[in-house]
Amino acid sequence: MDRRRFLTTMTVAGVAGPFAGVACAGRQGGAQAAPSGYGPLRPVPDLRDGKVRLHLPDGFSYRSFSAAGEKFSDGGVVPGRHDGMAAFAGPGGTAILVRNHEVGGAVGAFGDRERAYDPMAGGGTSTLRVTRRGELVRSTPSLTGTMLNCSGGPMAWRAWLSCEETVNGPDVADAPGGAGNARLTRKHGYVFEVPLGRAATAEPVRAAGRFAHESAAFDPSTGAIYLTEDNFSHPSGFYRYLPPRHPMLAGRLLDGGRLQMLAVADADRADLSAGQPPGAAYAVEWVDIDDPDPGFRARTPYDEAVQAVGRQGRAKGAAIFARLEGAVYHQGTVYFVSTQGGDTSPADPMPEGFGKGRGQVWAYETWSRRLRLVYESPRAAVLDLPDNITVSRRGTLVLCEDGDGDNYLRGLTPAGRLFDFCRLAPISGDPGAEFAGSTFGPGGHTLYVNVQSKQGRSFAIWGPWERGLF
Repeated sequence: MDRRRFLTTMTVAGVAGPFAGVACAGRQGGAQAAPSGYGPLRPVPDLRDGKVRLHLPDGFSYRSFSAAGEKFSDGGVVPGRHDGMAAFAGPGGTAILVRNHEVGGAVGAFGDRERAYDPMAGGGTSTLRVTRRGELVRSTPSLTGTMLNCSGGPMAWRAWLSCEETVNGPDVADAPGGAGNARLTRKHGYVFEVPLGRAATAEPVRAAGRFAHESAAFDPSTGAIYLTEDNFSHPSGFYRYLPPRHPMLAGRLLDGGRLQMLAVADADRADLSAGQPPGAAYAVEWVDIDDPDPGFRARTPYDEAVQAVGRQGRAKGAAIFARLEGAVYHQGTVYFVSTQGGDTSPADPMPEGFGKGRGQVWAYETWSRRLRLVYESPRAAVLDLPDNITVSRRGTLVLCEDGDGDNYLRGLTPAGRLFDFCRLAPISGDPGAEFAGSTFGPGGHTLYVNVQSKQGRSFAIWGPWERGLF
């Protein structure tokens, strides 16, 4: 099997776990559809207004809700750039969603500016209560004044960790294509906790690092928070934050812990961004980050600031990845995505940014301290730049694509089968629209997901899940 095809055989420490010992054939041609776990995809009208926004298998329905520009329940305006999201059980069979808004620039905070972390920053989160069929019950701002809130992760103590994918601030010069850092009042690049039962404090967990954060995954056995870094133009790292007290005992994530970065044992600065051989697996160790919250001299170049934390880890031998994005914890394993990991197929153009491939899925086994490759895309027609991920009750991963052409929600089963579940219908005037924030609601009845576009909206999808692989 080609080295850029699916991992054929993998057993770690004599135990075959999920995604171990699997094979996947992938697509044989750029125009040929991958096999679907639920059947062919067809255009389905949105139950909200009858417009076709998604293509789904037979028997599935959806409703969109809480689009950008609409009103919150308190009358404020819903911001755009819907991104990472988590679902929690709500009263009466509803779901409580906490949703990121990846808004950049010094455009001013939405919601109550007096409670904002930085009144000049336009990102943050909203909290929504919805039915299993996407009927919006209530929506409010929950964290405001943050910036470029890309993803994060649900926490077992009923909280969402929201992550800023930037290091902007008044001490940093404007990033390429950006503007307004001099108007910001606070440093950015942090993790923020958004609890369900009380108001967000809008105070960052500074010891968890100031870097281009993406996702967060919680290991309940140790209390560690695993963090991904999406540094678009530079190498990225895989981190863990060890809080001073187990969050389940503290009831929240405490500041003042220790930040570490993954390194491959006996391999200094191992480059895992490149194409990997079949069966790739590595013993790992963790190196400490001595200064997780660096301050900078006035107007430090953005490219220098955004690498300040990662360079500390790589100086001690930490591994190199290409754009780490989605992460999820499942049964002792943290699955995470390297969006541009791997090699570029001769049939595909070279992607912009750091990394030459069309995507990798990695698994870090917390119990064995082993890292293994789960999947590497052979070409864009099979899997094109995976981003956010979640996991179903059956252990199947849901991959949100952020590719150059049609974008899909794809499933990757524990047996290694990759299939198409949903395709995003083209959005007029916005070819860059993408899926983000997939999360299953209570009981697995509904898959909630966002479409990040120039506006953005959320969706509830339901149907005969038992018929297929989710």
